[in-house]
Amino acid sequence: MTTMTHSTTLPLFTAEAPMVTIPQYGVRLVKESEFKYFSNKVTGAPAVCDLLRAIGLDEKANEEFYSVYLNTKNHVLGIEMISRGTLNSSLVHPREVFKGALLANANSIILAHNHPSGSVEPSVADRSVTKILANAGNLLDVKVLDHVIIGSKGGFFSFAESGLL
Repeated sequence: MTTMTHSTTLPLFTAEAPMVTIPQYGVRLVKESEFKYFSNKVTGAPAVCDLLRAIGLDEKANEEFYSVYLNTKNHVLGIEMISRGTLNSSLVHPREVFKGALLANANSIILAHNHPSGSVEPSVADRSVTKILANAGNLLDVKVLDHVIIGSKGGFFSFAESGLL
């Protein structure tokens, strides 16, 4: 019995497959803007609040969720707005939170968002997303140091200081 090899098959079956184009991507972190601030070191929740108040987070009419990227000495590498939501909610996903942190080569992050109502009490959703993001950070070796809620009336809530993180 003779076996057929590729060279002995009929021409109908030997046509070469058409070439396809495969894109090559490069991923970069792009600085969109900058602002002046008196210190680039974060020493706790009050310092995070001061930093984010400098960009007006406490005056926003809608919820905005931010990530503050830190190096190994807790110096700020950058700040990114992750999500802009509605009056009382903001959509947050671990993929979006950690994408910028990884590109910035952050050692750790601090999460922060505002409550336009003025109340800084964390909601059930705030507690849930904090737990999810902390677990994702552990998996990626980017520690979530705190999640700070900033109120429009000058107050704040720190998950770390409250023992919830």
